[in-house]
Amino acid sequence: MTKIKICGLYRDQDIDYVNEARPDYAGFILHFPKSHRNLDVDRALKLRNRLLSQIRAVSVFVDQPMETLIFTAERLRADVIQLHGQEGDDYIKELREKTGREIWKAFKVRCEEDLVAASSCKADMVLLDNGYGTGQTFDWSLLQAFDRPFILAGGLTPFNISDAIGRLKPTAVDLSSGVETEGRKDRKKIMAAVRAARI
Repeated sequence: MTKIKICGLYRDQDIDYVNEARPDYAGFILHFPKSHRNLDVDRALKLRNRLLSQIRAVSVFVDQPMETLIFTAERLRADVIQLHGQEGDDYIKELREKTGREIWKAFKVRCEEDLVAASSCKADMVLLDNGYGTGQTFDWSLLQAFDRPFILAGGLTPFNISDAIGRLKPTAVDLSSGVETEGRKDRKKIMAAVRAARI
């Protein structure tokens, strides 16, 4: 069964919504002020402590120094570390050795060459996105020959998840803006998205 992640949680009620909906993963964006969903460690920890234990916590980072990332992930008891910057295989290897955690790496997909890089990446899982936070899908036909398990992101909503899962068979789907209304997580959309992923 395809799993589902709800990302970009930053309010107490966001955690209440996911606790009710029971997705597989909940994502927290750390140390990235460009995002309105950005969290510092203290705020993220309060939200993490509010999250049900059966929902795996994903800490999301963009080009952070190794020691900052390790400290943050340890303090938040992150189950998964997701990288969204220019982190290469050497960084991923060192991070895995130092934390023992599952590592995901995001790739912005524009053409087949982007998928070549994703296919050879040393992360435990790759996340394929249109572009970080754009809310748009990429050309899914590019995935016809993609030969490793992946997480699908970018432009997913409660209305197109079923089609995406049926066509592409991703390991998981990842939603953020697709379950928001005016930039804030929407309980009804989260509930609908999780239901759609479970069908």
